[in-house]
Amino acid sequence: MLRGSTVGLRARHEEDIPILRAELYDDVVNASRAESGPWRPVPPGSKDPRLVADDEEQRHVRFSVVELDGGTLVGTATLWGIDDHNRSAHIGLGLLPSSRGKGYGTDVVAALCHYGFVVRGLQRLQIETLSDNTAMLRAAERNGFVREGVLRSSAWVLGEFLDEVLLGLLAQDWKRDPQG
Repeated sequence: MLRGSTVGLRARHEEDIPILRAELYDDVVNASRAESGPWRPVPPGSKDPRLVADDEEQRHVRFSVVELDGGTLVGTATLWGIDDHNRSAHIGLGLLPSSRGKGYGTDVVAALCHYGFVVRGLQRLQIETLSDNTAMLRAAERNGFVREGVLRSSAWVLGEFLDEVLLGLLAQDWKRDPQG
């Protein structure tokens, strides 16, 4: 398990899937804002790639996020679009509604940075988020990500185009947590 100060990133367990499906992916508004495509219902028992880890797929690493104190599931985290040639990847996360506003997002981003830069040896991490997602923007910037641009009207979300903010962090600019 990768450890932050308050959360850990661990492998996805079978019992995580119904919770993540019900609280993140079956929520039309949340899923529409988090995904790059339109929401669609996913039948129970199907192999939804957002939830099931595929050992053959090397360009995506999916984690379940748990509280260190007690092990309660609080969300999901992903390092996706991993490009081994250019040594870059993208960061994504989703916190269960009851776990938002507790600072977990900042800790998840920090743990994903450790995984990307230290474990995977990447040079660049990138985040794309809706311009009104202040929690993600704050979590990224607290971890040293720099706003590199705005993609105007690039995301179709529930009947309207929204801007996305592009943030990047280079390995040499990352400030590693002295606690590890």
